Amino acid sequence: MTKADVISIISKETKIDKAEVTSIVESFMEVVKASMTDGNDIFIRGFGSFVNKKKAQKIGRVITRNTPIVIPERYVPTFKPCKEFKEQIKGSKKLKVKKVA
Repeated sequence: MTKADVISIISKETKIDKAEVTSIVESFMEVVKASMTDGNDIFIRGFGSFVNKKKAQKIGRVITRNTPIVIPERYVPTFKPCKEFKEQIKGSKKLKVKKVA
């Protein structure tokens, strides 16, 4: 599902113009990005949390030259669904089985 699909569904269900829904969805995403960039986590009750997760420094390897490199510590954005959300996914009969090649 794409952002356009989400906007279309919200627009149909709420009977709000697509342009307004697009503006709201875009604003929500901008607020999430700006807040996380400032180091704040976002907690949405009944949905989940957008959290900046710290990754420790580690040693990697450049395969083409077979030389080690230091990958510095960094923060990565992650999403952690709430317990109810996880349970809904576990109980869903509509999930598609993905084939692994």
